[in-house]
Amino acid sequence: MARKKSSKRKYSPKASESVEREMHEFKRGRLKSGRSGKKVKSRKQAIAIGLSEARSEGAKVPAKKSSSKKSSKKKSSTKSSSKKKSSSKKKSSGRKEIFF
Repeated sequence: MARKKSSKRKYSPKASESVEREMHEFKRGRLKSGRSGKKVKSRKQAIAIGLSEARSEGAKVPAKKSSSKKSSKKKSSTKSSSKKKSSSKKKSSGRKEIFF
């Protein structure tokens, strides 16, 4: 049985052009990261910069994978820390004042 090939593209040609441009900068040692301005040393980081620029230009690029994982971890850690704080307040408020 022959499989049908999907004609849908994940990445647009515009996205591949921006990644290609960033890789050239990376190979020549001129690619720098956004805020810090440090030199990019990783190939994966160079590709991520290219895809990020393509997203901002409106090219067809899949959404980031790690964004949903990070948000769920932060929510669970903030809930557990708030429970700990509230329980310690209840213990300290249990003192009785004695008047003579």
